[in-house]
Formats: sequence, structure tokens, C-alpha cells
Amino acid sequence: MYRNILIATDGSVLAEKAVSHGLQLAKSVGAKATAMIVEAPFNVYEVPESRVPHMSEAFAQHAEQIKQHATKVLSRVADAAKAAGVSCETVQVEHDHPYEAIIATAKDKGCDLIVMASHGRSGISAVLLGSVTNKVLTHTKIPVLVCH
Repeated sequence: MYRNILIATDGSVLAEKAVSHGLQLAKSVGAKATAMIVEAPFNVYEVPESRVPHMSEAFAQHAEQIKQHATKVLSRVADAAKAAGVSCETVQVEHDHPYEAIIATAKDKGCDLIVMASHGRSGISAVLLGSVTNKVLTHTKIPVLVCH
């Protein structure tokens, strides 16, 4: 059925439900898992004017923060996969558009299912904020399992 399941996470409580479900599914069908997190790249426009002379320091600080966050989140997934007896590769990607990174990683890793959470935004917040999940659903041919 499935051989490699991509599990996208951001470390949130809701995403942890998708991680758990994805790992249980992988175990039940004998698939391996690829867990990924997409971090926002450094944004020079978010650096306060007073810090501009120290831009390289701000860049290094950002790089360290996202590395620590990704390592923490992906370590939890790897530990859960090990406890479940599921082979799991972890991937950290920096990208402005998380949905593009998720789809590209799924293709690159030969994944045949994407598991992810949806925050279930509706109304104006869905229009203004968009939804990574909706964008993945509308831009990929790989099946997507959405957990709420």
C-alpha cells in the first residue's frame, strides 16, 4: 500500500497528532516514514534598524534558533518512530513557501502519502492567512491525509 510516508510537522500540539497518526499508519502497513519541518528563512526586513550594523550576527542567531527548534521537534518524532519500531528519516528545510517544500520533499524522497495537520481556519482568517494544508492539497498529485 504505502512504502514511504512523509509526515510534515511544525512542532505544534495539532501537528503532534498528525505525527502520531502517521507513525501508527506507517507501522500498520510496514512503511518507513520521512518526518520534515519547514523553517522560515532569514528575513532581513525583520531586523530592527539598530541591529543593521550587526546583520551577520542577526543572521547567525536566526540560523541557530531555527536549527535548535528543528532539532528539538524532529528528535521527538525520531524518538516516537523508534519506540513504534518505524524506520524514520528526518529532514529540515528552509523555505519561504512551506507547501512547496513539503511537495518537493515528498517527490524527492519517493513518498507515496503525505500526512499533515490542518488548523481548520475558516472565513476571513483562511483567506488572509491561507493554509499550507490547502495549498499542498491543491498542488500535489500525491495523496494527502489531513488530521484535525
